[in-house]
Amino acid sequence: MSINFNYQHVTGSESLEAFTEEKLKPIFERYNWVTRADVFFRTENTSSRETGMITEIRLSAPGPRLFAEESHDTFKESVAKVVSQLKKQCEKRKAQMTTH
Repeated sequence: MSINFNYQHVTGSESLEAFTEEKLKPIFERYNWVTRADVFFRTENTSSRETGMITEIRLSAPGPRLFAEESHDTFKESVAKVVSQLKKQCEKRKAQMTTH
């Protein structure tokens, strides 16, 4: 399990990294073919208060990489949404990989 964190115009946070690792852990445990996660945190100036904290996560797995992006008012909320999307993508990939 390898997780790389990248911050763009954001100060790094150990608590945010720990939260993200905790959320990604079930993916790495359930899908042993996922080898690495690249996590990007960045901010964006928006007119809405509900967006602006953007989290992008890219998973390395067999076949095309899995990717999801969300923008919310907190990074923790956007991480939770992104991980939820990635779980769905992993389930679809697993269904494609199984032999019938």
